[in-house]
Amino acid sequence: QVQLVESGGGLVQPGGSLRLSCVASGSTFNINTMGWFRQLPGKQRELVATITSAADPFYADSVKGRFTVSRDNTKKAVYLQMNSLKPEDTAVYYCRAERYHYYYWGQGTQVTVSS
Repeated sequence: QVQLVESGGGLVQPGGSLRLSCVASGSTFNINTMGWFRQLPGKQRELVATITSAADPFYADSVKGRFTVSRDNTKKAVYLQMNSLKPEDTAVYYCRAERYHYYYWGQGTQVTVSS
C-alpha cells in the first residue's frame, strides 16, 4: 500500500503562485509515474500534469507554460509549481502515484484563485 499526503493548497489572487507538495509513504519501492489531477464539484477529475520516474513530464494543454511538475525520488515526493494562476484553476487537487499498474490517490488539497 502507498499513502499520499498533499499540502500547499490555499487561497491566492489571480496571477499569483502556489506550490503543491505530495509525499508518499508505505510501500514506495518501484513507484512509477506520479502526478496531479484536479476536480471541480460535479465534474470529472482531470489530469493536470504527470511525471515518470525518469523525470519525463506531461502537461494538460490548459496548464502548459504556467505549471511545472517535478519530483524528488529520494524523498518520494512530487511537486506542482503553479504560476499565473487563473480563477478557472480553482479546484481540489489530487496527487496520484502508480505502482505495478495500480493507482493510489491522496486526499486532495483545495486551491482557490479569487480576488
